Amino acid sequence: MRQFPVLVVAAAVATVATVSVIAVTAKHYLGSTAVETASSAKPELTTGSIDKRWPKPGVERQVAAAEPAPQVAAPEAAPTPPPAPEKHAAAAKLACNTPGAMGVSRTVQIDTTGGPGFGMSQYRDYDFLQPGEVVLTFDDGPWPVTTPMVLAALKAECLQATFFNIGEHAMWHPSVLKQVIAAGHTVGTHTWSHKNLAHKSFQDAKDEIEKGISAVSMMAGTPVAPFFRYPQLRQTPELKAYLAQRNIAAFSIDIDSQDFKVKNPDQLVTSIMTQLKKKQKGIILMHDLHKWSAAAVPQLLAQLKTNGYKVVHLRPKGTLTTLPEYDEMIAKLAQPVRSSNARDISAVVQTVD
Repeated sequence: MRQFPVLVVAAAVATVATVSVIAVTAKHYLGSTAVETASSAKPELTTGSIDKRWPKPGVERQVAAAEPAPQVAAPEAAPTPPPAPEKHAAAAKLACNTPGAMGVSRTVQIDTTGGPGFGMSQYRDYDFLQPGEVVLTFDDGPWPVTTPMVLAALKAECLQATFFNIGEHAMWHPSVLKQVIAAGHTVGTHTWSHKNLAHKSFQDAKDEIEKGISAVSMMAGTPVAPFFRYPQLRQTPELKAYLAQRNIAAFSIDIDSQDFKVKNPDQLVTSIMTQLKKKQKGIILMHDLHKWSAAAVPQLLAQLKTNGYKVVHLRPKGTLTTLPEYDEMIAKLAQPVRSSNARDISAVVQTVD
């Protein structure tokens, strides 16, 4: 009986020691910031599925799956009667004269004041789609051959989509970009050169964003939508705050085609439709610079029609204003480089046979 207190004390000490080891181990794997300061700002907002697609090195960039969406103040209620919606050349709804075509089910106007976010993978404040509704989005264009293929497939079904264009690609293929605009689609931006902004300094990331905006706007010849998608969906709190300051909406995704690695059109369509069957709605991500993606679009649209899905088109309430300093940068890049002592071409190049 005299040994009983000793056993109790020993058990208590062992319990304390075990808890301490668990706490230290948890702190090691979760990171000291997550353990010591639960309310600390996270460097980036992601989801588990996105982490799996684009893994990031180091625990300092890990984010809990339960991370709340960025809080964006709701736009003020419109006065009565409401003002007429602003028109936007790149998002005008075109008449459909094709019998049996899907056509756009409804057009949604987005007020980008305060930089709202859309796409349930990362943002949950504005879930505007109804069951059975999808939004078609294409990244990384404009690109010759493949972008016109996508445009032809959309035209055949009288559909409109949102294209998030890269600045460099717009500089290389401005005529293709103009085709997108002429077809009535909405044009947003996707940085200058598709770099992972979360791995850059704030200034470098800002330059990527603004150069892309200026390049796409300049090559389009008309203001574009204040719609932006982060390359690889990577973002930081500072960049989200910057887009909010610029009144630019950020677009994530709901349905990931993963056409960066799935290079078979049939498999792409099957993957998208399988995800849609589970989620019932969503923003679909594809890329219009891949030939297999472009080839899959007609079949995808046919499957959407057969299964009763409806396509929603997005357009902005206002347009995006470029910044003069970045316009100047892009203007210099757009100027052709000519030799000061160049002779007439006929004196240099001659047909001799």
